[in-house]
Order: sequence, then C-alpha cells, then structure tokens
Amino acid sequence: MSQYINAVYYPSWRVYKDKPPSCLDIASITHIFYAFVGVNEDGTLRPLDEWADNDKEVDGVKGCLAAIAELKRQNPHIKTLVSVGGGASSKEFPKVAESETARCTFAGEIRGFCEKHKLDGADIDWEHPQDPDAGVNYVKFLQEIRRALPSPWFLLTSALPVGQYCLKHLDLPAVSRELDFLNLMSYDFAGSWTDVSGHHAQLMPPSQNLNEVYPALRASAHGGVNYLLAHDFPSRKIVLGIPAYARYFSPSRGPGHPFEASGEIDYCDLPERWVNNAYVEDAAATASFVDDEGDKGFVSFDVPRTVQIKAQYAKSIGLGGLFYWTGAGDRVGGDSLVASGWRELQNY
Repeated sequence: MSQYINAVYYPSWRVYKDKPPSCLDIASITHIFYAFVGVNEDGTLRPLDEWADNDKEVDGVKGCLAAIAELKRQNPHIKTLVSVGGGASSKEFPKVAESETARCTFAGEIRGFCEKHKLDGADIDWEHPQDPDAGVNYVKFLQEIRRALPSPWFLLTSALPVGQYCLKHLDLPAVSRELDFLNLMSYDFAGSWTDVSGHHAQLMPPSQNLNEVYPALRASAHGGVNYLLAHDFPSRKIVLGIPAYARYFSPSRGPGHPFEASGEIDYCDLPERWVNNAYVEDAAATASFVDDEGDKGFVSFDVPRTVQIKAQYAKSIGLGGLFYWTGAGDRVGGDSLVASGWRELQNY
C-alpha cells in the first residue's frame, strides 16, 4: 500500500455519460469516494438516484454501487467509501447534527450501508457548517459516526473548503481525532459568485503580500493548509483537492477582469489545444487558456504539470496526498491528472 493517498470521487450521474466506475484509472488510485447519498433530517439515508445506485446495468452488474463493490473485489488494495451530502444535498445536515436521536440514527444507517455494499467507510460532505453552533454539532456528529465505524476497521473522512468562513467554526484538533483524513476542497476559488475572474484552484495567491491582491483572488490551497496546520490539524491527515474540470469567464481575458458569463467544463471535454497550449505558472501552480476562437474567454484549469507541482508541495510539507473531483472527469493517457499526481507522489 502506498504511503500516499491518491483518491478520486466517482459521481453516480457520470454513468449517464458513458463513464461507469470501470472508467477509473485503477492503477493510479488508492481510494474511491462514491458520490452521493443523501440524508433526511431524522438521520435516515435516502438515495439521490436509486436507478443509478442500484438498478441500471453497469459494468455487468446492477447499479453503480455493485460495480464499485466488484471493482474492489478485483482490486482489494483500493479502499471504497460512500460520500454523503454534497453541494446540492447538504441542507439537512444542520438538523441531523443538532439532534442526538438523528445522529444515532444516521450512525446506525451508515454502518448498515457500508456493510451491505462492502464499503470501507464513509465521507461526510457537509457543505458546510456555517456558524459556531453548527461547528460544535459537526464534531458531535463525527464522534457518533466514529463510534459506529470504529478504526481501523472502517475509514471516516470529511470534505471541507479552504476558507476560514467555515474552518473558524470548527474545533480542528477534535475533528482530526475522529477523521482518518480530511479532503481539503482546494478549488472553486473563483466562479459566478465572485466579482472578477480568477484561477479557481491556485496553490499560491498571486503575491505573498495579500494586501496587494484583490480580495476575490486571495484564496489558495496553501492558505487553507496553513490555517489547518496553525490550528493543530496533523499534516498527514490533510489531502489536497485537484479539480478535473475547468472554469471559464466570458469575455474576460485574464485574472482580475470582470466577466459576463461563467461556467465549468470537465477536463476530459476540454479541446486538446487548450490543454496542450495552456499557459502554466509554476509559482502558483496554475494553468489557463484564453479562448480567442470561441466564447469562453479566460479558462482556468489544472494540467499534469500543475498537478505535479501540487504533489511536490504535498510531499514537501508532509500532507497525506491528493484527491480529485472527479476521477470520471479525467483524461486518459499522457494528459491524465490522476496518473500525473500518482507518479509524482511515488517519485521518491
């Protein structure tokens, strides 16, 4: 087993785009997170897509969950976890976490779900605790789940953003005691919610003096990591996120420009010339392309070189490794982000 984590999320909806679990680069990954399963306010689990989860013919079996179980049977070194929540299915978490009864119900249900589907554990993707009370309840929630999924027999992880707007509400040492590792969502720094365009997954901000940087461009992976380390979160339990998708800002020509429209494109769907001719800034570990022939404007994304730099950074400060949203959005061959990260993590 590698000393580093190189994990991917597999979103069930990608099965409708001819990307079943078998599309994942099994040779380059250590963990698969199945995204997503929902939760009700009483703590019971609910499917977000019953057909994709359990009924659709996928990789010769019925449902993506069975396909994930079969992948694990054939590749027992891979750890598989169910990810609960996600950006569109997190509104129930505050009610679940504040109720002792609901927390206990959830813990029992998630244990049963893992056993039924032969999973190694659970990932809590609550996006995100928004006030001090939610932060306290988040820790209680993790503690209850950990009792139901005891280490080392089960894994318990969670995904959180780099922003202090969330992390400041959490007792981070207490969180670290419950989790095997934390998936730090070090992407989505710029998008439709920001007033200017920017790199959406920069490792470093444009300047070390943040007073020189426009507020919308200050977020960085390094800033999130530094905050965690400064609050006694163990470095080896931090896993750095890599986006396998681009964000575009039209008609912007570069970071800091205003824009009229924005959106995202999976990395596997980017034109080859964008990837091959991307402008890479090693210092910030960013790549970009300006779409002169179309209507996308400034486009920010990762390429193998930027993932290599992020993997080197992860190793240099003792992080646990990398994860990718999503494994199904990656390209195959020499342009693969997942394979690039894996090679660099293994490069001693």
